[in-house]
This record gives sequence, C-alpha cells and structure tokens, in this order.
Amino acid sequence: MKKLLIKILPKIIGAQINIMSLWSKKAAARKAFHIFCTPRAGRVKEDQTAFLNTAKDMQLRVNDTVNVQTYRWEGTGPTVLLIHGWESNAHRWWRLIEVLQKLNYNIISFDAPAHGNSTGNILNVPLYTESLEMVTQHYQPSIHIGHSVGGLTTIFHYYKHQPKHIKKIVSLGAPSELSEIMKDYQRILSMNTTVMKGLDLLVQKRFGFSIDDFSGYQFAKSIDVPGLIIHDVYDSITPVEASRGIHKNWKNSTYIETSGLGHSLYQDEVRNHIIKYIKKDS
Repeated sequence: MKKLLIKILPKIIGAQINIMSLWSKKAAARKAFHIFCTPRAGRVKEDQTAFLNTAKDMQLRVNDTVNVQTYRWEGTGPTVLLIHGWESNAHRWWRLIEVLQKLNYNIISFDAPAHGNSTGNILNVPLYTESLEMVTQHYQPSIHIGHSVGGLTTIFHYYKHQPKHIKKIVSLGAPSELSEIMKDYQRILSMNTTVMKGLDLLVQKRFGFSIDDFSGYQFAKSIDVPGLIIHDVYDSITPVEASRGIHKNWKNSTYIETSGLGHSLYQDEVRNHIIKYIKKDS
C-alpha cells in the first residue's frame, strides 16, 4: 500500500496543479515551482550531530531571507570549500574531511538553505549560488568541491561571479540542463503544457533566464581554471551525458568516468582521485 501511494501521489499532485492552471496559469506555476524547490530530506540526523557540532562556525545571512550554517576544520594548508547536493548536508563529506585533515588542509563546508542546520524551506540553484558566494567571500577558498546540485552550483557560481581566488574546481555527478530536469519533473507529475509554460515565465521573471537558457554546458565555457569532473556511467539520478557535455566545453578540465559507483560517489576510489588532483602542482 505504501509503495502504491508513493507511486500515485505525484500524479495526484500533478492533477491538482493541472486543474489549478485552468483558472490561473500563474498560480499553477507558483505551486509547481514551490514543490520543485522544496526538499523532503537533508536536515541533520541524530547520528550526524556530534560530527558537525565540533566544527560549527558562523551563520551567514543570505539575501535577508536565510541563515546559512558554516563549518570549519582548521588547517594550515590551502582552503577547500565543500558543497553538498540536494537533500543532503555538510555531513556527507565526513570521509573526505578525515583525509583532508590528515593532509592539513583548511576545510570549510556549509549547509544549503533548507538543509542541515541552515534556515529556510526552499532551495534552487540561484539561491544556492548566492549562498556559495557569501561563504566564498568570507573564507576565500582556493578549491571548490561540489557534488550533484552542489557541482552544478559551483559551475554556475564561477560563471556568474568569476572569483579570482579559486584555483581549482572539482565536480562530482553534476546535472547540467535545467530543461532536461524540468522534462523529468513534468513526466513524474504528469503536468500539462500550460503549467510548463507558466513555469518558464516564472523562472524568466524571477531569475532573468529561461529554462532552456540554464545550461551547465554553456556555463562551463566561461571557466578558465583547472577542473576535475567525475561521473559514474551507471548514475541513476543524473545522466552521465551531463558531465560529458560539461567536460567538452570546459577547456582545462580532466574527466574521469567510473563504473558501478552510482550517484553518491562516496568511495575511496573517488576520494583518491580528488586528493591526487588537488595536490597536483600545489
């Protein structure tokens, strides 16, 4: 019964939004956008609390709307900033943090809005990007490492802000095309074209770009620092074609394609690739 409910609930929500679009395309689009931007998980779990509490640092105010919780594991080496993915939090990096600590890196991470110990109820890439900019300006890292939506946010952040102190970027399992993500969203909820047109207008008005314009492929063309891109061919969350396209347009990037590691990319193999890359020429 539970599995059946999980399967049909998105269709019920989509049907409600479709009905709403009959009398107000704008209202239907706002509802669809709010659902799209609302994470169902990612808050700190009980078994994650102790690890994060030892490193809690500042809370930074972003856009006068959310307080972003930062974490710091101090070291005398280069500063590395870790950017987690959707429905996750800074704890996802704990194994990498242990390795980086042994190498004496100065490690910074933070919880995205509506995740971990940060405030807020929604998250989207533009909001995540402004949060990343606030954290980046405060801690001045030389290396960004992002996973999934955090990887795409890192790429968009560089495109938008061109930070001079960033020397290397690592992207793990990042998506690329908002248009492809929205097609999946439309399919899952069975939303009609009226709703999708309304969503596109809402995105244009709120962020200044259309759904089709938001492209990791295109943003990657602006990156002039070295980058490491890792993606698993069997990633069931984000298609491997996303990172292949980003790599094609990122002139100074190294691409590693794994097999059987999935979307999380937590494994020793991935950590070894990351450490080898960020230590090179440093």
